Amino acid sequence: MWIAPDVSRPSDVLVAPEADHLRHLLDWHRATLLHKCAGLDAEQLARSPLAFSNLSLLGLIRHMAKVERTWFRTLFRSESLDTLYSTPERRDADFDDIDPASAQGDYARLVEETELARQAVAAASMDDTFTFPDEDVASLRYVYLQMIAEYARHNGHADLLRQAIDGARGV
Repeated sequence: MWIAPDVSRPSDVLVAPEADHLRHLLDWHRATLLHKCAGLDAEQLARSPLAFSNLSLLGLIRHMAKVERTWFRTLFRSESLDTLYSTPERRDADFDDIDPASAQGDYARLVEETELARQAVAAASMDDTFTFPDEDVASLRYVYLQMIAEYARHNGHADLLRQAIDGARGV
């Protein structure tokens, strides 16, 4: 049976240029989500332990893979890619269509999408811009801030989910 691996988070960077701080903080949040999943098996990751919610750690993994792809590659780089998991008709499919048998692959997909996102912006400046489909213009800095906020929000969810699954606190 597959178990989510241990993940170490990067140590703090207290003095650095803004771009380095943004990259580092996003990497810390990326690692934090995986860290909160460490040691759990596929069934535990797929479990929605809160009766009033469809959230699961595996759903968060799937959702963040989709978000990584969307912000960095589809929007910023204008790559023509399929949306992961959800569709216009099934916007929450990343949370709803959970299968423990796909946990290892979904976890690997997030790791891969994270690396592809890093590669997509490796040579870019935080001041580089892109245009949304509605013609609004945004910078790469905006993408980083959106991603940090998205991970921070969902890492809070992951804290609660993890505690409900196995009692672990402060993971």
